[in-house]
Amino acid sequence: MNAVNTTLIHNELLPFSVYRSQAEQHILNVPISKPVFILVLNGEKELGENAELVCQPGEFVFLSNTAGVNMRNIPKDKTYRALLIEFEQEDFEGLKHHMNQAPKYVTGVSEYHLTNTLQQFVEWSAYAPEALWTLRRRELLQLMVHLGFEDVLSLFDNPGLSHKVTELIKSRLSDDISAEVLCHEIGMSESTLRRKLKTENTSIQTLKEQTKLGFGLHLLQTTQHAIGYISAECGYQSQSRFTERFKQQFGLTPSALRKTK
Repeated sequence: MNAVNTTLIHNELLPFSVYRSQAEQHILNVPISKPVFILVLNGEKELGENAELVCQPGEFVFLSNTAGVNMRNIPKDKTYRALLIEFEQEDFEGLKHHMNQAPKYVTGVSEYHLTNTLQQFVEWSAYAPEALWTLRRRELLQLMVHLGFEDVLSLFDNPGLSHKVTELIKSRLSDDISAEVLCHEIGMSESTLRRKLKTENTSIQTLKEQTKLGFGLHLLQTTQHAIGYISAECGYQSQSRFTERFKQQFGLTPSALRKTK
């Protein structure tokens, strides 16, 4: 899709991203806080500890918001490139497809109609206001259902309290929002918040780290910002602390990831 590069050159705020690399990237424990559609344009994408899922050019994977996954991005013909579109809860409202067990992902081939619609989505993004983004994402969901991928409507699992906490953390990322402020915004005591998050197998600190590091990973993949700038944007007081936590989470340092690009 040549439209991707043209749109990216002239716009910073867009409803899609493009990840590129010229050397292989092996990234562990990537947190997926929202359903994300990934279409491989060049190279190969492997997911899972033992490459249980492989996507070639023209193939896509649509990951659920409950997934946390190991990824390997492998350049072929010198480049790995993939289009990513992150979906919001409101995109799925009124479109729910109930299954006994929500899928972790949906895979397929981007055939003619889907490819054309994705190209229109990218080109339209150059001038469309943010308020209309959800309309076009819903259009993509409805088209995928029409093409036989009904399970995509079940990818946004019951968000629960952890989703709400994550969204609040994202809204104040560089401020490193405190537990006290989180509790005030949600309207419950800290003990109650911690207890309810525990029932969802997470904690305030875990959500903060995953959210901050996930955003750092995104910035490293999509911008040329200095690592010190990125660490500050993610709410870390020092670049060394950001580097330490990043390596613990993803299995490589920010500078090692930057070198692949």
